[in-house]
Amino acid sequence: MTDAVILDLAADDAVMPQTIEAISHAKNAGVPMVVAINKIDLPAANVAKVKQDLLSHEVILEEFGGDVLVAEVSAKQGTGVDDLLEKVLLQAELLDLKARPDGDARGTVVEAELDKGMGPVATVLVQGGDLRVGDDFICGLFGGRVRAMLDERGNAVESAGPSTPVRVLGLEGVPQAGDKLIVMEPSRVREIGNRRQQLEREKDIRRRSKGTRLEDVFEAIQSGGVANLNIVIKGDTDGSVQALADSLERLSTSEVAVEIVHKGVGAVTESDVLLATTTNAFIIGFHVRPDTKAREVAEREDVEIRNYSVIYEAVEEVKLGLEGLLRPEEREVVVGTAEVRETFKVPKAGTIAGCYVSSGTIQRNLPVRLLRDYVQVYEGRIDSLKRFKDDVREVRESYECGISIENFNDVKVGDVIEVYRVDEVARSLAQSAAADAETS
Repeated sequence: MTDAVILDLAADDAVMPQTIEAISHAKNAGVPMVVAINKIDLPAANVAKVKQDLLSHEVILEEFGGDVLVAEVSAKQGTGVDDLLEKVLLQAELLDLKARPDGDARGTVVEAELDKGMGPVATVLVQGGDLRVGDDFICGLFGGRVRAMLDERGNAVESAGPSTPVRVLGLEGVPQAGDKLIVMEPSRVREIGNRRQQLEREKDIRRRSKGTRLEDVFEAIQSGGVANLNIVIKGDTDGSVQALADSLERLSTSEVAVEIVHKGVGAVTESDVLLATTTNAFIIGFHVRPDTKAREVAEREDVEIRNYSVIYEAVEEVKLGLEGLLRPEEREVVVGTAEVRETFKVPKAGTIAGCYVSSGTIQRNLPVRLLRDYVQVYEGRIDSLKRFKDDVREVRESYECGISIENFNDVKVGDVIEVYRVDEVARSLAQSAAADAETS
């Protein structure tokens, strides 16, 4: 769906690993790039070095005899933004980009999520026709009717033409990034949606029947066979989930194949853990956390849940696992959780959360994370922990306490404060022997 790419670099950082990955994606997609060198207002800016670095990655700018346009900008001051837009429009003219502005709309989902207040919401780029409030549509596995549309600033709009991104409300479920949205008659929407969901259920049954125990994976690798490493992925947005799934599947080799048995948006739930149990998979939570019930079932069924906030970390750890080169394992242990039941503004101290300790023990010297609807919104440390007016080192389950978090005041009633520690767990002798055998 991308016609041209704006490659954004910081003038004081030059080419970073993420930049190299973005260049690779653009080249693989076969689309032209316009380079935007940002932060030229900073004293440490070095535009010439950025341009030289791009040459080493085969991005040849126009001034060096290539065909890649470049604009020097400052997002903070607005400098060069008009020049950047001019060059994007020039690329559009050279590519002769055109679209049909009227009739039934077609578009592609850029991002999708389950919003607590609005339900399933999809960010859609309209690529043809005119999408209007009240239109019936099919989008991936789900049908729907446009209940409302929001532009990039959150303002309601009645219609959206080609090249317009809008957030669409009114879906029956959360689609995947890349799904096509097509406006059609309501009867056809139901027919196509039911058929697609039936096919997806059949695919899901086939995937689940291919479960493999983690111990069997290592045994198969050691014996020269091929095995599947099954993974369940849950994340905060569909785009993140899809990107992580694609990155992990690319790790597959002739010895082991990464199999994504399920991926979805939202907190890790009990059903995810039960699925992981039946398919002998482990669970990756990306920017989301398991709810209390899911954590209890995971402990009982011995299902491993790993949490990440950076795709590179998840990919690297799975890669190390496949290569049999894992370092001593760091295992996160939830020490206690507390529910925020009231908040108080205290001069010079910030926001104090009046909490009820729902499980375990809240300990002042351990790191904490703040969860809102089981999605992590902040991670830090406790600034003060009080029982009534007394400072304390810990508060046990079923007691009330007051908690303030360092450098964070946006605490709301209903949030959950989770205290955790990270334990180092030594690898087993069998794993160590297998690693030694590989190195020898």
